[in-house]
Amino acid sequence: MSIAANISLLKSEVERVNVKLVAVSKTQPVEAVREAYEAGQRVFGENTVQEMTEKYEQLPKDIEWHLIGHLQTNKVKYIAPFVTLIQSVDSLKLLQEIDKQAAKNNRVIDCLLQVYIADEATKFGLGFDEVVELLGSAGFSALQHVRITGVMGIATNTDNPKQIREEFYELATFFKGLKASYFRKEDSFKEISMGMSGDYKIAVEQGSTMVRMGSTIFGKRVIPHWKNN
Repeated sequence: MSIAANISLLKSEVERVNVKLVAVSKTQPVEAVREAYEAGQRVFGENTVQEMTEKYEQLPKDIEWHLIGHLQTNKVKYIAPFVTLIQSVDSLKLLQEIDKQAAKNNRVIDCLLQVYIADEATKFGLGFDEVVELLGSAGFSALQHVRITGVMGIATNTDNPKQIREEFYELATFFKGLKASYFRKEDSFKEISMGMSGDYKIAVEQGSTMVRMGSTIFGKRVIPHWKNN
């Protein structure tokens, strides 16, 4: 199926249950992103700052760009002028740098806290206790140019649907606790970004509001020419 057909099928599946489709365009050529854009897709996720900035310069400016990969503090300044959502915030230090660069650009940048839910040492993210510590800190209270709008998590890469379901359930339950304790009056705190091409159906079942889909839209990933983030 074509990119356009894949997007149409996925949108009809997830948007009817109020879940936002994020097209993960990392390593995909600009032409493929433009094809998805012309099919009506407006939200794209990138893993690296360099790839995102290069595509931003070449593509329509009504695209919502989401940074979904690990973000180094020294790279924040390059995306601060235009990024819509940073999904992968995993430290107070990073939040403080985003706040600093957002202020320079006279913006408030929306962020998700990446929570470690997988049984894999290679995954990034904050532990449940670390999230609570961050939100209760004086450093967080001082931030004026970032807005936490929810959480993001990546499940273990496994063929065991029971384990994936439990990990997503834990994240959704944790989100509800954070909402009640820290964001009760914040309507903007509403996003649970979980689910990718291999497990998005389980994620939606467990309460995801945003799924990140790459290969299901674009097909097999092409060999990247981008430098590391």
